[in-house]
Amino acid sequence: MNIKSLLIGSAAALAAVSGAQAADAIVAAEPEPLEYVRVCDAFGTGFFYIPGTETCLKFGGYVRFQTNIGRDESGTSDWDSFTRAQFEVDTRTDTELGALRGFIGFRGNADNGSSSSSSVFVDQAFIELGGLKVGKFYSWWDDDLSGETDILSSNTLFNSVRYSYDAGSFAAGISVDELEGVDFNGDNEDNNVGIAGSLAAKLGTADLSLIGGYDIDREEGAVRLIATAEIGPGTLGLAGVWASGVNAYYGVSEWAVAAEYAIKATDKLTITPGAQYLGNVAADLVGVGQDFSNNDAWTAGLTVDYKITDGLATKITANYYDEDGADDEVTGFVRLQRSF
Repeated sequence: MNIKSLLIGSAAALAAVSGAQAADAIVAAEPEPLEYVRVCDAFGTGFFYIPGTETCLKFGGYVRFQTNIGRDESGTSDWDSFTRAQFEVDTRTDTELGALRGFIGFRGNADNGSSSSSSVFVDQAFIELGGLKVGKFYSWWDDDLSGETDILSSNTLFNSVRYSYDAGSFAAGISVDELEGVDFNGDNEDNNVGIAGSLAAKLGTADLSLIGGYDIDREEGAVRLIATAEIGPGTLGLAGVWASGVNAYYGVSEWAVAAEYAIKATDKLTITPGAQYLGNVAADLVGVGQDFSNNDAWTAGLTVDYKITDGLATKITANYYDEDGADDEVTGFVRLQRSF
């Protein structure tokens, strides 16, 4: 054994006896596992699980550009354009009490180039669990015929408490609505509640919907029946409404009947002619009057819907309105909408 081997062996023995160790090696920490977004198909298309939870989330909304046409639509101008942005957040979770839902819809309107004329607000916001629904949302009175000619409601958006029962071919519900701030052309602004009810049934290719509403402040109410059925190349819609007096739910006329036929011309094109007769009109085309008069009115028009491509559609409507003792009116709009 030479001297070099002896020295090396001695050093190794000394290190073993003294417990001397080399510096620990640097080891990189293992990366946290990445949780990819999972599709949630239990509540329909577009939902996905919020990572780390069992809550399903969906984003939606639209961007709309529209030009309205009518007499003095904007000051002395017979047309007015605006842009609208709608953004919606929909969350749903399965619970032992049923599906728990939270929904928020933000809306922003811009009527011209000035920022002072633009506004962003909460259009809808509600909580839903099973058949119970509370918050600000559109009432059954908003579910009218598909065209843009009929006038079958006055106010449709309230803070409400609603309970609904849905058995598929039959549905029923009752709602308590806050009617605060409903204006009747300056006469006794509503500041109370209303009670609304709904019955709906599916009979093969036909649908029936009967709703009613009672305005406690005005002590007046209204009922409305809508029936739709698939006939030939389109869908026939018939409606009738009656009011005991001017109220928050329906204050346009004492009674009215309406009809339309939505023709499915192609997969992308729907043409809907419609007409309505109004008895004892209380207000103009879009207002809510104080009392019913002895004047009658009628309106007829055409609505054209065209799907340009997935997520992009246009709607064009033109309507003629004739009321006793008033000038005739022609109104309408042209709309382009990108939905997502």
